[in-house]
This record gives sequence, structure tokens and C-alpha cells, in this order.
Amino acid sequence: MGDVADKIAYFQAITGVEDADLCSEILAAHGWDLELAISVFTSQNHHPVTEYASEPTTSNTPPTSTNQPPAETGLVASGSGGPPGLAWKIITLPFSIISGSLGLISGAVGLGVWAAGGVLSYSLRMIGFNLGRNGESSSPLVSVSASAAEAMSFVDSFDRDFGSIRPSFIAEGFMDALQRSRHEFKLLFVYLHSPEHPDTPMFCERTLCNEALVAFINENFVAWGGSIRASEGFKMSNSLKASRFPFCAVVMAATSQRIALLQQVEGPKSPDELLTALQRVLEESAPVLVSARLEAEERRNNIRLREEQDAAYRAALEADQARERQRQEEQERQEREAAEAERKTKEEEEARERAAREAAEREVALAKMREEKLQSLGPEPAKGPDVTQVLVRFPTGERKERRFECSTTIQSLYDYVDSLGCLEVEKYSLVSNFPRTVYGSEKLALSLKDAGLHPQASLFVELNS
Repeated sequence: MGDVADKIAYFQAITGVEDADLCSEILAAHGWDLELAISVFTSQNHHPVTEYASEPTTSNTPPTSTNQPPAETGLVASGSGGPPGLAWKIITLPFSIISGSLGLISGAVGLGVWAAGGVLSYSLRMIGFNLGRNGESSSPLVSVSASAAEAMSFVDSFDRDFGSIRPSFIAEGFMDALQRSRHEFKLLFVYLHSPEHPDTPMFCERTLCNEALVAFINENFVAWGGSIRASEGFKMSNSLKASRFPFCAVVMAATSQRIALLQQVEGPKSPDELLTALQRVLEESAPVLVSARLEAEERRNNIRLREEQDAAYRAALEADQARERQRQEEQERQEREAAEAERKTKEEEEARERAAREAAEREVALAKMREEKLQSLGPEPAKGPDVTQVLVRFPTGERKERRFECSTTIQSLYDYVDSLGCLEVEKYSLVSNFPRTVYGSEKLALSLKDAGLHPQASLFVELNS
């Protein structure tokens, strides 16, 4: 029994039919297939309000209280009548018409059947609940593009019947048109078209297609129209409690799931009457629209300012990072150069130390060699017939003189010169002038007497190149 009651409640929420017995008869006629019953019900070609729905209350009478959004209703398919073993939960979305703060006509409308039908049908389809009787797939209540297709069909039909001088009806679903009006900071003009109503042709030709009215609506409103023969137009007529036709309304987005009904015009009206009503609601709504536009502009400016600040910060950060990289690179270069200079200095110091050490070693060796050669000469002999007097002149002009035994060899003269330490070079020759004789390596073994240097000789040191 609970499943039957849930289906009746859901059928009432979607279609707006308040008579529970009538809903029960319609569902029973369709084998209690909820989606099939709703689909057939909303696709009827006659006026659905007069046949199925009880007479709606006029929305010109202010409500005594705001309708509460319907509670969540859990529907569980039975094992024999629907898909076995599946449970589904429908959360009815509130679409209430909240009272405006501008002293305009307002009314509280309960469940938003125009939104609930499309949203719930799409949700059911996404979870696989598009099964008809006998488990076969049935068409969804409203497909993703169905509302836009209905709007385009309405515009084409209106153009064929009444011409192209008309409000610029948006060829989109109602929700898209509402969002468009919100983004453009305009009110949404809604026209519900009843093709079979006797006042409809005259209203469309003389009022809705009036050039002055069309220009005013196109300039100041986003316009949306729908036929009550179509699914979304019918649902909107139930949501707005349309009791007379032709029906026009002005709404604006209040929250993501609610709209504010600012004005509704029911029944045939002249162009001046409709224009006056629209001018009045536009004037009274202007502060709200201006405030919304200023707030949006402020938000855009704040976003742009933040983006500019972020860009400036990023640029400054990148510049700082580039300078830091340059500083680090310069520091690393200087460190490398300092390390290279230090290495070179160390190498030079080591080379100098090595040279000094080698020089000292050479000096020690040379001093030792001089000492050894001096020792090898023995003591200087006294003057005598076998003693030769030798005078040695150096390139610096310095002279050295010593006596040698006449049997002493030329090598001893070289040893004598070396022992004096007057020369910085190692290669030199002892030379006599008259006649010029070089006492080179081939004469080192000759004695002074044999070399013709006895009893005395004068030699000079000649540096070898």
C-alpha cells in the first residue's frame, strides 16, 4: 500500500493534479507504470488543466503562509510490478515562488514541477530507471535537449502564425533562459501560450506583436515562451498557477532552486496595459538589478585586481629568482676564480719552495764540491825553482794568484778556480794571451811545466757560450 501511495504522491507532484482519486484512476489505466502515466499525461493535445487538474487558485491573492518544500519521498518498486530488487529515492526539488521585497504581487508555489520533471527524469535515466512495463525501456520524461527543442518548436510555430515581429523568445529551456537573464542582469519575461484559447490569436496579433511593446521587451527583458501543449510549458503553467489565458509573468532568479514572481498578467490585455505593467515592475526592480550588476562588476574588478596582483607578484618573484640565480652564479664564478687563483698561488709557492730547496741543495753541493777541490789542492807551496806562480783574471776584473808545484796538472788550475766560488757558471775555459792558448779538456792532464806555464803564467777566464 505504501508503494501505491508514494506513486500517487509523486504523480501529483509532477502533474499538479490535486485529486488523489483521479491520479489513482490514471495510474491504474497505465498499469501503475509511473513514468509511462506521466509521459502520456504530459503529451496530451488538449488543455491539461481543464481535464485533469482541479481549478488552481489565483496567484493574485497573497498567500497566508509560505509552502514548505515537500519532504523526501522514498519509492521502492515491488517485486512483481517493477524492476525486481531495485530501490530508488526521489528528492523533490523545491521551486517556490517567493514574495518579492518590492511590494509586488507574489505568491508561494510549492513543488517546482517544471524543474522536478526534467531533473528527476534525467536522474532516473542515469541510474537505469527508464524501464516501462514488462521491463522494456521507455522514453524519458524530458531528455537533455528536449526543453530546448520545445522552445525552438514554439518559436517556429509562433513565427508561422503571427509573424516575426515579436519578443525575441530564447530558444532554450526555461532554466537556461532564467540563468541567461541572471547573467545579463535582466528580468525574465514569461509567456505561456494556449493555442486553443479563444483570446490567444487576438492577444498575440495586437498585443504581443505590438512594435512598441516588442522593442521594450527586447531591450529590457530576456523573453521566454512555451506552449502549454508541450511538457515544459504545461509544467510552468502548473508551477505559476496559471488560471487564465493569455498568461504573462515577470520573474527573476532568487536562488539556485527558487525564483521570485514579480508580476503576472492574466487574460487579454491591450499593449498599453501590458506595457504599463512591465514598466512598473521594471522601475521597481531597477535597484535590485543595479545592485546585482554593481556587485558583479565589483567581483569582476576584485578578481581582475587579484589576477593583476598575482601576475605582478609572480613577475616580481621571477625577477627576484633571476637576480638570485645571477647572484649565485656570480658568487660561484668568484669562488671558482678564487679557488683557481689560490691553486695557482699554491703551485707558485710550491715551485718557489722547490726552486729554493733545489738551489739550496745545489749551493750545498757546490760548497761541498769547492771544499773537496780546495782540499785536493793541498797547501800552497813556498817559492822555489819547482814552483809555478799563476795569476788568474776573472771577467769581473777580479784577480786571484797562487803558487803551484810545476808538476801540477792543468786540472788543478780548474779546481782552484772552482774552489774560489767567483763564477756563477760551470762552463768556462782558461786562456793565455801571448800566444793565445786555450787550455781545454784535451790539455787537462798536462803539467804546468809541460804546458809551458812554468815558472809563471797569466791566465784569464773565458766563459763558454
